[in-house]
Amino acid sequence: MSGQAGEPVIFLDVDGPLIPFRARPLGQVIPPTLANDTGNPLLDRINPEDGRRLLELGCGLVWATTWGQEANEVVSPRLGLPPLPVVEWPDDAEDLARGLHWKTDALIRWVGGGPFAWIDDELTDTDRRWVAAHHPGGALLRRVDPFQGLTEEDFAAVRRWLNDEHPARTLPVPTFR
Repeated sequence: MSGQAGEPVIFLDVDGPLIPFRARPLGQVIPPTLANDTGNPLLDRINPEDGRRLLELGCGLVWATTWGQEANEVVSPRLGLPPLPVVEWPDDAEDLARGLHWKTDALIRWVGGGPFAWIDDELTDTDRRWVAAHHPGGALLRRVDPFQGLTEEDFAAVRRWLNDEHPARTLPVPTFR
């Protein structure tokens, strides 16, 4: 189920990376793009610009979150994203290696050996070592500070990895005003 012809995919977690746990500093409040009719006050922390920046990466985006299909219904519209594929989580996460994140093995199976970047706030060195030992394709596991959410530094790291993984499709470094 990976990207076409070995193109990398980006697995996206929602809580932490896209909905930071800490309120945005005064002056950096992002006005809501859609009425918040879900009753979840944290949705106002979503930065609509993150959607544009994710699309500019030019590869497949996949929800890797416990939000499941609800990410397409609630989060995608706020980011200006189309509906994305969603990783379905197995019910049997009991046989995990000590310290391995419960998503890691499922993502490796989903991507089927192809290159991927995984943006999450719960990644550890255990996950990085396990992926390096069990995944033949290129992989970037990018831990995002859950109190800040995605930053330009995170996007720059993913762009660098994509440029290294597929140098023929070098991505320009965007300029932000």
